[in-house]
Formats: sequence, structure tokens, C-alpha cells
Amino acid sequence: MPVTAVTTDPENLTLTLVADFAAPVERVWKAFTDPRQLERFWGPPGWPAIFTDFEFTPGGSAKYHMTSPKGESSRGGWEFLEIDPPRGFSVLDTFLDEDGAPLDGFPSMRMVFGFESADGGSRLTNTTYFTSAEALEQTVAMGAVEGSTLAINQLDAVLQDLRDYALGKGTRTELLDDTHVRITRLIEGPRDLVWRAHHEPELLKKWMLGPDGWQLTVAEVDARPGGTYRYHWEHDGGGREGFGFEGESLLVDAPRRSVTTERMSGTDGPSTLNDLSLYEEDGATLITLLIEYPDKETRDMILATGMADGMEASYARLESAVISV
Repeated sequence: MPVTAVTTDPENLTLTLVADFAAPVERVWKAFTDPRQLERFWGPPGWPAIFTDFEFTPGGSAKYHMTSPKGESSRGGWEFLEIDPPRGFSVLDTFLDEDGAPLDGFPSMRMVFGFESADGGSRLTNTTYFTSAEALEQTVAMGAVEGSTLAINQLDAVLQDLRDYALGKGTRTELLDDTHVRITRLIEGPRDLVWRAHHEPELLKKWMLGPDGWQLTVAEVDARPGGTYRYHWEHDGGGREGFGFEGESLLVDAPRRSVTTERMSGTDGPSTLNDLSLYEEDGATLITLLIEYPDKETRDMILATGMADGMEASYARLESAVISV
């Protein structure tokens, strides 16, 4: 993982993150100063950032918001203080309300981003300066250490060409913690079509089949916030009991992101939270599915069913039966 250290210094009122990357300084600089690349990693998993303003000049400002899978929102703004390409820049970082005004009761902080060559790649040193010990403690208590680590650890996927990053890796499963799993798969096709393939019943029935021998016989989808969906699979040869899943759409931001609940049909068991994001680069689309399980036991039980293998079979069909048509 890129992040090598996150330290607090109560005496000097600082929080410092250090991360190393196998990419030149100029490439890392570009990732932090292009808002479309920055928003791919600035928010931690499940809280992606969207930058609505980005005036990258001394005295200019940037505004962004992050939205959780359940629709909670956090907003922030930067005032650019100093810019020294490609060695670094500094900002005044402020929590904002829905109207873009500073949020009462929350601190403003000076953040310094420094980039330097290191071990054939580059090193980021990000130091945040606080005005009081209380402000430092408040920010740490809000999860700044964990959140910033998870966020910056996503940067490797941004620094590489998308195809180079995903080449030959198929469907990848990463255990982020006891209850969160991230699944990624590159699809050779445009994001709009990949989005449609996830939400239109006639397209879903062409690819979301899992292992050979199964058919998706029911695909009912109301892809609106508050809408519901239901899937049911049957085995071609019979003799094996069918199964299904159902849930509700919580968040829809077409064609970029959708969040749904999911539980097995006909059961009262706990549901998962499925956060689907699509990112397109040069005609290829990276699918990222962040799954939140109710507990570690449920996570391990579902992964042990061979879920990732079934998803890879389905994604392969997505490319061959839908995207290539």
C-alpha cells in the first residue's frame, strides 16, 4: 500500500501522512491537480469526492462534496495559498455547509502537499497544520487517520494507465476490513453501455448468469431512489433449486454510481450494502463494487461460496455478449 506512515504531533499541532509511489513526481502532481483524477481517490472507499469548482491558482478556490452509500453528505473547500509545480502546493481546508459557507463548530486547517523523488519513484508528504490541540483532536476523532489512509491507498490505480493497471487480472477481490470487500473488473467498453447492462432487464439476462448452466429468469429493476429490484436464477438441467436476490435502490447517479441493498429472496437474514461505481478511460470502464457486510462471519461465508469466480464468468459474458454487440 502507498501510505507508509500517518503521525500526529500534538506539540506542533500537525497531522502528517507519507506515501510512496512507483511513478515520477510529475505524474503524481498531475493526479493531485486534475480534479477528474483527484476525485477518484480523494474520498475514502464509500465516500467518493466530486469537485464542482477547481480554480488552481494562488487565491483560487475549490469545492467538493462526498456522499456515503446511505446518502449522507460531507462538503469541503480549499483556498489555494501557494503553488510550486511540481514540488508542492498548500491550501486552507475548510468544512462547508450546503450553501458553501464555513461550517460552524468545525476547524479550518492549512494543508501542505509536498512531492519529491524517492527510490525510483516519488514520495508524498502531506502535512496538516491546526490552530489548536482541540482542533487536532476533533479531526482525529472524526476518523481522519483511517480515512486519509484508505483514500490515498487508492492512488495506485489512478497513476497507471487503466488497461495497464487491470491487464490480465480479471475480477479482483480485496478485503478492506472485517465488513468491507472491494471488487474490481475492467470492461473493454463505454461506461454508458456498462451502466445500461447493470440496469436494463433485457441486457441483464444476457450476462448476469454466474457459472455455466444457470439462467437469469427474472430481472425486475426500478433503478430510481426508493425503487426495488428482484433477480431469480434457475438451473438449465433442473434438479437444482433456484435462488434469487432482492433489494432497494438507495442512491442513483447515472451513469457513475448506484447504491443498493441486497438480501436473498425468501429469507429474513441481514442484507448487504452494494456500492457500484463506473469510471471510463480511453473507451474502457473500470467497475468497482464496494460491498458492506453486516459482520465478518457473513463476509467470509459469502466469499467461500465462490462468489468471485461466478462474477468473473458473468463479467466475461458482459464483454462478449453485450459490449461487443
